[in-house]
Amino acid sequence: MLKGLLECSTRVRRRYLKSIKAYFPNDDDFNWNYGLACAAAHDYREAIEALLMVQSERYRSEFTYITWLARCYIMNNEPQRAWETYSRVETSNDTVNLLQLIANDCYKMGHFYFACKAFDVLERIDPDPEFSDGKRGAAIGVFQKVVAKQESTDKLQEVVRLLRNTNNPQTEYMVNRVIRKWAQENRVQLP
Repeated sequence: MLKGLLECSTRVRRRYLKSIKAYFPNDDDFNWNYGLACAAAHDYREAIEALLMVQSERYRSEFTYITWLARCYIMNNEPQRAWETYSRVETSNDTVNLLQLIANDCYKMGHFYFACKAFDVLERIDPDPEFSDGKRGAAIGVFQKVVAKQESTDKLQEVVRLLRNTNNPQTEYMVNRVIRKWAQENRVQLP
């Protein structure tokens, strides 16, 4: 019952914010709060729009802003924009957290190519087996999408390059026995 009341209360607040949005088009505080409220409510398209209207460099450089924007891009099927957001961030302690968010959210959403790239960077920073497992799983996801003609073979070529950085017998088997065999049978050049 309490959950239902909270959801109703949240909907009422969101409706209120939406109704006054037109009166605050250049108000960074409003756009910041509205963007985060929309993101928390899974209205990612509206959240992106509001967050991109924030002009204050103070807000735009906050880790909260960056991670929510990246998450919204991923959940709105724009993982390339999330990766570009990461690429513009200066290296800090928060960078690893942003990479983990990108890796895990992209994996969850089936954006395996960007998940693989993020897990690759994480693995180079910290050789935690969780990162190499994530990278291998994402690589299989890319391979599956290439086989189903939902992803281009150039993405598979890059993933194979990324997998070469991993010194793991399971990864070597996967590349040399499974992916290469399929590539030869389908006339796909691999590095």
